Amino acid sequence: MQTTALPFAIILERHDPARYMTRYYTLALERNLFGEWSLVRMWGRIGQTRQTRITLCADLPTTQNAYARKLREKRRRDYA
Repeated sequence: MQTTALPFAIILERHDPARYMTRYYTLALERNLFGEWSLVRMWGRIGQTRQTRITLCADLPTTQNAYARKLREKRRRDYA
């Protein structure tokens, strides 16, 4: 069995006092009960109810690519 070092989860935050904005975005790579890889995204305002979306992927490299794309997208939008 081959193991791969992965950043399994990252929490990003965005603060903009001028717009009264405090938000977070969480990305995680997880396996479900059937052994399939999925990208789990959670987001919302800090201190409020969150939204969640789970995207099933065919294999680990596909999941890693989806993770990297979404991370780049959020970094462009000033999440740190």
